[in-house]
Amino acid sequence: MSILLIVPIALGWFAGWIVNYLSDVLPVTRRFSQPTCPHCQSPYSLKGYLLFQPCPNGHARGIRPWIVQAAMIAASLYAWIQPPSKPGFILGFLLIVYFGVVVVIDLEHRLILHPTSVAGALLALVVGVISHGWLPSLQGGLAGFLIMFAFYLLGVWFTRVRAKRLAARGIQADDEEALGAGDVILVTVLGFLVGWPLVWLCILISILLGGIVSLFTIIALFITRGYEKNALMLFIPYGPYFIVSAYLITFFPRFVAAFVPG
Repeated sequence: MSILLIVPIALGWFAGWIVNYLSDVLPVTRRFSQPTCPHCQSPYSLKGYLLFQPCPNGHARGIRPWIVQAAMIAASLYAWIQPPSKPGFILGFLLIVYFGVVVVIDLEHRLILHPTSVAGALLALVVGVISHGWLPSLQGGLAGFLIMFAFYLLGVWFTRVRAKRLAARGIQADDEEALGAGDVILVTVLGFLVGWPLVWLCILISILLGGIVSLFTIIALFITRGYEKNALMLFIPYGPYFIVSAYLITFFPRFVAAFVPG
């Protein structure tokens, strides 16, 4: 068993490479391309990029690539030891890669890219149909879309009201939205994955996680007296919370059973 663990560790390291690469190039070029340094746009050599070496001008890669590598190895190991019962390890592994790409790009760029959404929808449909059947999977996607579209419209209304109130005080409003169209698409994709009625639980957990983090962020800003200077921190990307919720539902069935007994 200990020797066989080399397989998920190697796959996890490979998945980390994929997540880091896609997170570096897709937000910039929207296609598969040669990764470049975000500081000076110098292209990395293949060897330098895979070994996380500085760019030709000496700019360090930072800590994110190493965090991604560690997270992918840990997730791969867990999926190997406790694979999702119906989709199994391979599809579970592909889900982990998709989750990783969405989380990193949304955290760094506040974007849910259409190419990742299309690929995620196809993968989520396959896993959803295997796990729940066609009807619950499609119902989950439809419910996710309708619920999040309603939240999106509410967010647009809130943004407009906020902008008018700030304008009345002579303050120019920023362009941040409570929820973006990408979040609506993402929850639709995750609805295909978790199916009906678990899409409700997925959204609820995401909202709770986002609310808890926002609360602690507000408290920290008030304590450090940095509320006005760092007010944009309150506009958090919601994609990672949706992903965490879907990950818990997919890979931790006991967690689901605690909320949905029987």
